[in-house]
Amino acid sequence: MAQKAIPGTSSDGIHPTYMYKVVLLGSTSVGKSSLAYRYVKNDFKESLPTVGCSFFTQTLNLEGTTTKFEIWDTAGQEKYHSVCHLYYRGAHAALLVYDITKRETFNRAKLWLRDLEKEFLPDEIVIALVGNKTDLAAEQEVATEEGEEFARTKGLLFMETSAKSNHQVNDIFMAIAQELLRREKDKASASSLHGKSTVHLGESGVRKRCC
Repeated sequence: MAQKAIPGTSSDGIHPTYMYKVVLLGSTSVGKSSLAYRYVKNDFKESLPTVGCSFFTQTLNLEGTTTKFEIWDTAGQEKYHSVCHLYYRGAHAALLVYDITKRETFNRAKLWLRDLEKEFLPDEIVIALVGNKTDLAAEQEVATEEGEEFARTKGLLFMETSAKSNHQVNDIFMAIAQELLRREKDKASASSLHGKSTVHLGESGVRKRCC
């Protein structure tokens, strides 16, 4: 099960701070490391296959909050699959990344989703399906509409990106942050309503005893 986001207070004592663990999952060479590097460093770097897990951090100010991402970039090789659940345990969000020019990586992303569905309840984690390498659109094997439809049926966020050309890389992480904060607000509202209900019932009970 996912751990709760860690709330806090920013250095100015005004803006609430949230820390979220975000994991990148997908086959080797789909560009997970390049996506993370582009988002954090705003640069493109061809990467060798990740061994085990790499770690990045990024902070953004959004909707009156300070949101900190701990980004875990996991290895995509099959030999690491059995231990990857150790890395995504406690995650608040996951990016399922595939290469739009390689259909097998799309099918593999579906298997990663099954793993997440076994580990988390639907409202415990925000999941985004990400079709990477739009700069190679001429070689596209997985149509945009196919990715969109699968994401829709599974209730996932969806976006196509290119770490190389910086197409929608910031956008997908922003969409995840916005969805996480939306859920925070929903939880706060539900808690507030529950609190009011409890007070009301208590007051009612007092009146009955007085009578």
